[in-house]
Amino acid sequence: MLDVAVIEEPAAAEASLDPIRRRILAALAEPGSAAALAARLGLARQKVNYHLKELERHGLVELAEERRKGNVTERVYRATAGSYVISPAVLAAVSPDPTRSPDQLSARWLLALGSRLVQEVGALLTGAARAQRRVASFGIDAEVRFASAADRTAFADGLAEAVAGLVARYHDESAPGGRSHRVVVGLHQIPAAPAPAADTGTDTGAAAAPGSAPDTAPDTDTAPDPGPGQENAR
Repeated sequence: MLDVAVIEEPAAAEASLDPIRRRILAALAEPGSAAALAARLGLARQKVNYHLKELERHGLVELAEERRKGNVTERVYRATAGSYVISPAVLAAVSPDPTRSPDQLSARWLLALGSRLVQEVGALLTGAARAQRRVASFGIDAEVRFASAADRTAFADGLAEAVAGLVARYHDESAPGGRSHRVVVGLHQIPAAPAPAADTGTDTGAAAAPGSAPDTAPDTDTAPDPGPGQENAR
C-alpha cells in the first residue's frame, strides 16, 4: 500500500467522493472482505460488493488475497493507498494556471503554484510507479513566528535572495544529460484551529478563537497598499 496516491482521472475522482465509498476506502486501510465491511459499516453486503467493484475498477482498491471457506472463495480487498490526493488535472481547462497572473504577493497565485506542484508531482509518481522507480525530490516544511510584519517582509526578501542566488549558481542550460527541476517556495500564515462549539442547547454557532482571523490587512507601517491581486501581502 502506498502512503499517498494521486487521482488523475475524473471518473476515479467521482468514485472516491461518494460518501459510502469514502467510508469503504477508510475501512480498507486494513484488508477486509465484503462481508466484514458490511458488518462493520452497517451496510448490505450486496451494496458493499457493488461499491467494491467500482473502487477496484478505478484502481482505488485491490485484491489482497482470496480465502477458501468450504465451497466459497472469499475475496479480501485493501485500499491501494493510505490517503489520496485529487490532482487539479481532473479539472482540465479550469485547473489553476500560475503562468496567467504571476504575483509574489498574491495568496491566490501561491495556491495556483501549489496546484501545479500537486499536478506535476502526481504525474511523476504515476509514471514512476509504472516503471517501479523512485522520484527524485526534496521538500522542507518549517514554521516561523514573526515578531512583526517588518520581520516577515525582511524574511521573505532574504529568502527570495537566497533562492535566486542558488538558482544562478547551479542552473546549467547546456549541460549534457541535465534535467530540469522546479523550485517552489511559499510563505503563508497558519490558519488557527476552529474553536469548539459552546454547548448551549440551541446555539450551533461557534465564536472565532482569539487570533484566528487571517492577517489579510495591508501592512501600512511597512509596505504600501497592495495593488489588484495582491490581497495577501507578505
